[in-house]
Amino acid sequence: MTATAAALGLSPRRALAQPEGTGPGRVMSVLSAYMSAARTRALPAEVIEQAKYHLLDSLAAVISGSELPPGQAAQRYIREHGGSGGAITVVASALTAPPIDAALANGVMAHADETDDSHNESRSHPGCAVVPAALAVGEAYGIDGNILLRAVTLGYDIGTRVVMAMGGAAFSYDSSLATHSIAGTFGAAAAAACAAGLDARQVRWALDYAAQESSGIAAWRRDTDHIEKAFVFAGMPARNGVTAALLVKSGWNGVDDVFSGPDNFFAAYAPKAQPDRVIEKLGDRYEITQTDIKKWPVGSPIQAPLDAIEAIRRKHAFEADQVKKVTVRLAPSVANVVDNRDIPDICLQHMVAVMLVDKTVSFHAAHDKPRMQDSAILKQRAKVNLVRDDELAKLLPVREAVVEVELQDGAGLSERVSAVRGTPRNPMTRDEVIAKARDLTAPVLGRDTSTRLIETILDVEKVAEVRNLRRLLQRG
Repeated sequence: MTATAAALGLSPRRALAQPEGTGPGRVMSVLSAYMSAARTRALPAEVIEQAKYHLLDSLAAVISGSELPPGQAAQRYIREHGGSGGAITVVASALTAPPIDAALANGVMAHADETDDSHNESRSHPGCAVVPAALAVGEAYGIDGNILLRAVTLGYDIGTRVVMAMGGAAFSYDSSLATHSIAGTFGAAAAAACAAGLDARQVRWALDYAAQESSGIAAWRRDTDHIEKAFVFAGMPARNGVTAALLVKSGWNGVDDVFSGPDNFFAAYAPKAQPDRVIEKLGDRYEITQTDIKKWPVGSPIQAPLDAIEAIRRKHAFEADQVKKVTVRLAPSVANVVDNRDIPDICLQHMVAVMLVDKTVSFHAAHDKPRMQDSAILKQRAKVNLVRDDELAKLLPVREAVVEVELQDGAGLSERVSAVRGTPRNPMTRDEVIAKARDLTAPVLGRDTSTRLIETILDVEKVAEVRNLRRLLQRG
């Protein structure tokens, strides 16, 4: 016991707790009560179905990402520096690690490329941080499939709402802070807290530690190998969220309300925030149903242009050499993210060129960096003109795109995409989600294991312990 604590007649634990008379405010009270009850609260049937899709889609992203440079870097870290004695699954490998290290590695693999899901209004990728966190803590505490779905759903609800309260997409465009890591950290903490069975007060402390760990800046845009980006979007948030929950589970306490009072989270990060948005329609609007599942294995801003080219080709077939010019119109802030990037799957000009030549975009093509120097692709890329359209900016956060294709014979073809395939307004079917998952997982796990994994996740409420998923998630 410290001298100060002894002088006040307090135990060390009491000395660290929130001062008397400064209990949580309304937002935190509502939020922590909701979060602590999530473990036993049944979800609506339509939310369960969407949660299964996003769980499957996120695991497929981890598995496919395991063979890319960020995934290989994550596994190398575990082999060289992962804590000893861990028994948590490191997906698509024969490795295990303690929960915090496993969450880090699986998170990095989940965003090793651009196949994972995205939440437009919060400018975040929830699944790549939330699912690794829920899986790590779920394995540690032996939860079943129902609790896994509830933990994942809660993570999507909380992480996205924190950023929306900060200002959402508008905040992300005006700030150098990485909304992806902020949403990911709070989402992962919520999912981990649910899996660990924290009560209402413990949840408040976990959110406090999540706020202290919230970090990440938009310098990730300068990353040319996707490794730092994978860390900022997913590995770091998953690690941070699991850390927050496990610290509290082990007996740590903290501030009872980090969302209000002196030096609170919103005052520090977003003084114009609207904290009430954190609990807006909580339990009524589930953000997992508002999250996109990507049809194409490329960055979100490129989804609509590829949809448009596919739609144009269905109406008027053409070959790449028949094209004279392709004009892609995007909102300026959206265009900035994908304009002539060094990474193939987030470079609009390159992916449009690939689409012209291949008539589709495969996972392999989206990650074939040497092909960015291929003469046939460069020939088509020279035809692509990206236009920053202020009129489209008025529609944000919805990312509409207009694509105009001018052929050598003078024909002009165009398509406007207002609802990208895989978004809530134009959702993918169950069969499409399955087909995507199979394409991403079968080359890594083998077709039979891939099929069993897909069937198991789509029936995950019958899984008695999530630890039993390991035999379907690992190899070697």
